[in-house]
Amino acid sequence: VQLQASGGGLVQPGGSLRLSCATSAFTLDSYTITWFRQVPGKEREGVACASSDYRTTDLADSVKGRFAISRESAKKAVYLQMNSLKPEDTAVYYCAARKHYRCSVRTTDFDSWGQGTQLTVSS
Repeated sequence: VQLQASGGGLVQPGGSLRLSCATSAFTLDSYTITWFRQVPGKEREGVACASSDYRTTDLADSVKGRFAISRESAKKAVYLQMNSLKPEDTAVYYCAARKHYRCSVRTTDFDSWGQGTQLTVSS
């Protein structure tokens, strides 16, 4: 499935932003979606996951209480709502899809990736 990540930008600390992961395919409902982020020189980190059965959402400890992941079936999209942003949230954010009901944050579990969208948190 082809994915398109969008919504990144420059935000001040404490601000909010919503990222979108969308597809032109028929549906995203049969895919578990995870948002990853990566900074230069570091491994890609799983941030948030929404399972294909709509039963599970997982968040990394570093973003719990600040980020939320949601799905909108009719729009074939998954969103990452980011609040109380910190400079350490600065990264390129990717969405990825796997055709399995269980959440995962292992990059090797995913075979479909969006192109990445840059988030910069800075004053």
